[in-house]
Amino acid sequence: MSLELSMAFDGKAGEAIAMAPNVLCVTANNPSPYTFHGTNSYIVGTETLAVIDPGPDDPAHLGALLQAIDGRPVSHIFVSHTHRDHSPLTPALKAATGAEVLAQGPHRAARPLRDGEVNPFAENSDYAFAPDRALADDELVQGDGFAIRAIYTPGHCANHTAFALEGTGLLFSADHVMAFATTVVAPPDGSMSDFMASLDRLLQRDDRLYLPGHGGNVDNPLRFVRGLKAHRKMRERAILERFSAGDRTIKDVVAAIYRDTDPRLHGAAALSVYAHVEDLVARGLLQAEPDLALDAHYKPA
Repeated sequence: MSLELSMAFDGKAGEAIAMAPNVLCVTANNPSPYTFHGTNSYIVGTETLAVIDPGPDDPAHLGALLQAIDGRPVSHIFVSHTHRDHSPLTPALKAATGAEVLAQGPHRAARPLRDGEVNPFAENSDYAFAPDRALADDELVQGDGFAIRAIYTPGHCANHTAFALEGTGLLFSADHVMAFATTVVAPPDGSMSDFMASLDRLLQRDDRLYLPGHGGNVDNPLRFVRGLKAHRKMRERAILERFSAGDRTIKDVVAAIYRDTDPRLHGAAALSVYAHVEDLVARGLLQAEPDLALDAHYKPA
């Protein structure tokens, strides 16, 4: 099954647009190759509200959110994960609204650092974040006129959580599933085995529309997730084929299979290949020489 990405996006930074009944989206002005047009913050409800993913620490984005909130009470702030394009505005929004902050937990990596390893995404991680209350997987939070269920979806980040708006078929998929690009899975923050398991978790649901952390809606989401899973399996096969053909380093593999990708994204591509390599080594399909590392040598097991 092919993966059909979509660059369609109706938002404009700072403007609140209706995405579904009682759901507004305000996009932050932080565009980049990784964030597309910027981070999507969502406002849910009518009289009493919830905010999903406050976004980056940007006073202009805070102002745009408060303008869209328009003086209505905010009871809950949900945070999908602790990368700096999603969580740092949380304290300022909490101070302005008094809302309770809910998330799976503080920032943490998917695995400990190995000897001599540096976390390449450390500067992108919000280590200061702490929720008022940690959400359990599948926990249902009742608001005034809405109910939001936490769906634990690690992979992109160890504490990544999607949020389902109960009774609507809507899932706020954050960075786990996006229409415009495949998700960056970068060790040690991310884990490919966790990411694939989280895709399987979503395939067990019957959501009709995903509202992601960046870019436009994911229509026909179950078909898209199946395509995303097939894409990752195809990438895995390509990596194994490159090592079987004689490539020995992740750098060599990236040069071959990402030759048509924006060079600015090659660093992230190397980390994504590394995530696949970790999984392949764990499954006994690749062998590291001498040990697992971004710059190690690899060969088929």
